[in-house]
Amino acid sequence: MARLASNSPRSKSDAPVRRSGRGRTPSGKPNPIDVHVGGRVRLRRTLLGMSQEKLGEAIGLTFQQVQKYERGANRIGASRLFDLSRVLDVPVSFFFDDMSEGTSQSSPRMMVAGLAEEPPVLAESDPLTKRETLELVRAYYRITDPQVRKRVFELAKALANAGDPAETA
Repeated sequence: MARLASNSPRSKSDAPVRRSGRGRTPSGKPNPIDVHVGGRVRLRRTLLGMSQEKLGEAIGLTFQQVQKYERGANRIGASRLFDLSRVLDVPVSFFFDDMSEGTSQSSPRMMVAGLAEEPPVLAESDPLTKRETLELVRAYYRITDPQVRKRVFELAKALANAGDPAETA
């Protein structure tokens, strides 16, 4: 009787192989790279003033699926990322811009190889991820007069530096 090949996750040396769990961390949390990419989707969508529902319609998804992408709960495949880049009018590389070194070292390949550690849970400290920042940027770009927009920019810089003794010296 012929012996069927085993589908067990064993290498030739019969040592166990660590699987990636579809790119999740060992604790089951979303991969930091997926979270970063989702955050960049959210950033661009919000800067454009687009709702999750409108983005979903544009790429053939429900707003709940868009929410999961933005949180990193669902991974974004290459073809979907391509569609998102077209709808959001950015190059695909935009979604990977500003990625920290620690995040970039959290790829599934690095986790399977045992080269990546479980990333610490950090509070959102990036001001670009805050709703207030996104609303401010949208309001700023709604100012149609370039001179007024420049004066608002200069005012914001002056106010930011008002409490900084190094800037007033």
